[in-house]
Amino acid sequence: MTDIFDSIHELQDRRREVELGGGDERIARQHEKGKFTARERIDLLVDPGSFVELNPFMEHRIADFGLDKIKGSGDGVVTGYGKVNGRPIYLFSQDFTVFGGALGEMHAKKIASVMDLAAKNGAPFVGLNDSGGARIQEGVLSLDGYGHIFYRNAIYSGVIPQISVILGPCAGGAVYSPAITDFVLMADKTSQMFITGPKVIETVTGEQISAENLGGSKVHNTVSGNAHFRGETEEEVLQMVRELLSYLPQNSQQKTPILEDINESDYRPDLADIVPFDGLRPYDVRKVIDQVADQDSFMEVQREFARNIVVGFARIKGETVGLVCNQPKWMAGGLDIDSSDKAARFIRFCDSFNIPLITFEDVSGFFPGVQQEHGGIIRHGAKILYAYSEATVPKITVILRKAYGGAYVALNSKSIGADLVFSWPNAEIAVMGPQGAANIIFARDIASSHDPEAARAEKVEEYRKKFANPYIAAARGMVDDVIDPRETRIKVIQALEMLRTKQEERPKKKHGNIPL
Repeated sequence: MTDIFDSIHELQDRRREVELGGGDERIARQHEKGKFTARERIDLLVDPGSFVELNPFMEHRIADFGLDKIKGSGDGVVTGYGKVNGRPIYLFSQDFTVFGGALGEMHAKKIASVMDLAAKNGAPFVGLNDSGGARIQEGVLSLDGYGHIFYRNAIYSGVIPQISVILGPCAGGAVYSPAITDFVLMADKTSQMFITGPKVIETVTGEQISAENLGGSKVHNTVSGNAHFRGETEEEVLQMVRELLSYLPQNSQQKTPILEDINESDYRPDLADIVPFDGLRPYDVRKVIDQVADQDSFMEVQREFARNIVVGFARIKGETVGLVCNQPKWMAGGLDIDSSDKAARFIRFCDSFNIPLITFEDVSGFFPGVQQEHGGIIRHGAKILYAYSEATVPKITVILRKAYGGAYVALNSKSIGADLVFSWPNAEIAVMGPQGAANIIFARDIASSHDPEAARAEKVEEYRKKFANPYIAAARGMVDDVIDPRETRIKVIQALEMLRTKQEERPKKKHGNIPL
């Protein structure tokens, strides 16, 4: 005859079996690859002692291909909820030691279930991916499982923040879940994402390439733009997730947490020396960010991709803001296909989650060239216009130096909904730069002059004074104020305080049709 304590002992034995995953040998192999186990990763991500596991005893129900002889504790994924920085999150962590982390019917059901809980309770969702892909033995049930996850990624987009962490292979259909989520993080050397692996590519096209060069962390952070952050180790990547979550609200109905105000001077004299007066000289816009944002608060997103634009989160007086900034160090800060995509997606994320947008503008225009035109710069550039126009969060623009042509309009001008536009006194706001404009407008005068070069220089300066200075735009209300660069942080703080209660509605509709 058994009693309650026998049942408790059985429970404890079963739980220990689940927690052991694929067993000591497979755990050792995981460690040899420089990878943590599913549960070790959870311990690194969440606050100590905060994780609560759900559905630990769920197993597959497939009898074919010998699977009836393999229990597969937890079906290759750990799901549950915990806290990061004291705030709730929901998560899954795929267990490569069980079925290679391959996704089957019950595996997917566990993930979908915890995603639903995250949405119902309005908390961020984090996926730790380490999987061999679909569980082939389960056939179409695996594909159906992916569909349930993709569907939730899509309908919960803009409702709760969704973060994907790639900590091993992520191949085939599995890559589309991370692609729908808000942020993708990868670890060097151990993380890969691709639709078809190197062997398939070699068979079909004859091309030979390693898994790392095809879909490693560096490729996706520098070339494809599919990832947003990368770290050298899993510990570093998971710490990045914790930091990223600290900037975000729990859901679309809440605002971001405001940290304690750091008592520092808001007057920044160094701002007068960072941006060269000569519009052709480059500089690093991050130096401007460092002077305007709270000390050491800037977390750049997609730092290595489309480097002609800088986007990321920062804090100003403890409040999270999203920054979109031209980077004159690269391509003179011009906008191309990749930078347009990068900026538009970031703008839409910030708008989804009530994060004010600040634009530091120094743009020479949309980047010219046959490759850009044929690649669809019209369609891609339109994404920025659409994203800014659609956004209803507080929107502030500071024109640092150049604001030319359609790129001036696209980068949060008053005409597409900016709440406040400030300009530094040296800024040039015009259809094109003074050099190009003078060559067109005064072509005859220059050609007929006895000294064309001197005449051209004179006409360039004439155009600059008459048409390209910020006071022309200010006189027409396109610039709200021309400010001392050293007071930029003060003006931005005042603007954010004024706009804190902003409410703005858009026409009622099902949804718009962004030019994808």
